[in-house]
Amino acid sequence: MNSHKFGSGGQGKSFILRLEMLTDEVNFVQVASAIYKHDGEIVAIDMIQTNPTMTVRDMTVTVNDTVQIDHIVESIRKLPGATLLHISDRTFLMHLGGKIEMKPKHPVQNRDDLSRVYTPDVARVCMAIHEDQRKAFTLTMKRNTVAVISDGSAVLGLGNIGPYGAMPVMEGKAMLFKQFADVDAIPICLDTQDTEQIISIVKSIAPAFGGINLEDISSPRCFEIEQRLKAELDIPVFHDDQHGTAVVLYAGLINALKIVGKRLEDAKVVICGVGAAGVACSNILLKAGVRNLIGVDREGALVRTQSYSNPIWQEYAERTNPHLVTGQLGEVIRDADVFIGLTSGGRGLLSREQVQTMAKDPIVFAMANPTPEIQPEAIVDIATVIATGRSDYPNQINNLLCFPGIFRGALDCRASTINEDMKLAAAEAIASTISDNELNKSYIIPSVFNPAIVESVRKRVIEAALRTNVARRIPREYRV
Repeated sequence: MNSHKFGSGGQGKSFILRLEMLTDEVNFVQVASAIYKHDGEIVAIDMIQTNPTMTVRDMTVTVNDTVQIDHIVESIRKLPGATLLHISDRTFLMHLGGKIEMKPKHPVQNRDDLSRVYTPDVARVCMAIHEDQRKAFTLTMKRNTVAVISDGSAVLGLGNIGPYGAMPVMEGKAMLFKQFADVDAIPICLDTQDTEQIISIVKSIAPAFGGINLEDISSPRCFEIEQRLKAELDIPVFHDDQHGTAVVLYAGLINALKIVGKRLEDAKVVICGVGAAGVACSNILLKAGVRNLIGVDREGALVRTQSYSNPIWQEYAERTNPHLVTGQLGEVIRDADVFIGLTSGGRGLLSREQVQTMAKDPIVFAMANPTPEIQPEAIVDIATVIATGRSDYPNQINNLLCFPGIFRGALDCRASTINEDMKLAAAEAIASTISDNELNKSYIIPSVFNPAIVESVRKRVIEAALRTNVARRIPREYRV
C-alpha cells in the first residue's frame, strides 16, 4: 500500500497493520516504540508468516485520535527492514459486504420442501391472503418486518450525502432493530428527494411491511412525508429523528426534574432549534403538561404575534410561548428552568453567562451532534443536570433506548399507528427503569444495554395502544 490518509477526530479508533519485518534489520521493539511514541497501544498480535529471514505480523493498534494513525504509519515506514504491507481500519472491515443478511427460517432440502415454500403449494397460501388480506400478518413476514427508509438528505451530522452514502447508517439501524428487539428491518435508500415520489414509493411497498421507520430525511419535507403517510397507511409510520429524540428527551427530563424538585407544569422550558426534532420534542412536552414552552430559532423567539414564511414555525408559534416573550436566546433564557438544544450548528450557541441567568438548579440538554451547544465542562459547576447526544459524556440522549421497544410493541399488537399516548408511555417506561435509589445528576438515562429497557417499553406501548383503540390484536398476556 503506497499511501493511506485517515480523517481527523473521533475517539477509541482501532486499525490493523500488516507488517513484514526482515530479521537481520529490524526487531519488534523498534516497531513497538514507533507506535508507542505516538500514543498508540498494541492490543493484539497475530503471526501470519515466518521463515529464517523475515516475519509477517498483523498488529491491532488503538488510538484516541485518528490523526495519530498517520504519524504511526510514517514512523514505521522510516524503519529500515520494515515494510508496511496493508492497513485495515476495523470499522471498514466490519462493513465489508454489508452488516446484515437474510436467512431462511426453514431449510429446503428436498422436492417436498421446495413445493411447500414455493410452487405449487404456495398458491394455496396466496389465495388465502387474497380472500382475507389480514392474513398477511400471520402468513408472511409482514408481522415482524419494518422498512427503514431514507433519501439520504440529512444523514447524522454529515448532511445531504444521498442514498448510497446513507446505506451504511440504514444497515446499522436494521442491525439494531434485530439485535435489541428481534424485529426484522430492511434498509431502503431512495434515489429521490421529491416529496411526492417518496410518499408514492413508500405507499407502494407498504403491503410487505408491518411498520415504516423514516430516517434522516431533511426538514421541512420530513413533516409532510410523515403526516401524509400516517394518514394514508394503516401501519405505524415513525420518523425516528423526530419522535425517537422526543421520547428519550422526555424520559431524561422526567428524571432531571425529580432531581431538582420541580414540576413539569411549572417549568419554563426553552427549546433552541425548531426543526424536525425541536417540533417533535415540543409536541411531547406539551402533551405531557408543559405550559410555558418557548421555541427559539435564527429569528429569535417564535411568537404568535409575528408572521413566518415557514408554515411549521407559524403553527408552532400559535401553540407555544404563552407570555409572548420576544428576543434572542440570551434574553429568552433568563429564569428558564430547562434549556434544550436541538440545533444543527451546535458549537458556541449557548454561553456560560447565559446559563448563569437561568433559574436555580438549571437543567441543560445540549444535544447538537457532534458538538453540543455548550461543552459540559464549561457549566458543570453551575448546571445541576447536563445531558448531551454524545456517548463520551454522562446522560446520553440516545434514540436506541426507544425505537426497538416502540416497534416491538406496535408490531405485537398490530397497531395502526404510533400515537402520542404510546410515545409518552415509552418515555415513562424508560425513565422508570432507573430507581429512586439509583437516580443522580449523572444518571438520569439508563444504558442502551440495559436488558430491561425493550420489554418495559414494549409493555407500556401495548397498553397505551389498547387504551387508545389503535391495537388490532390483543397479545396473549393481555387476554382475559
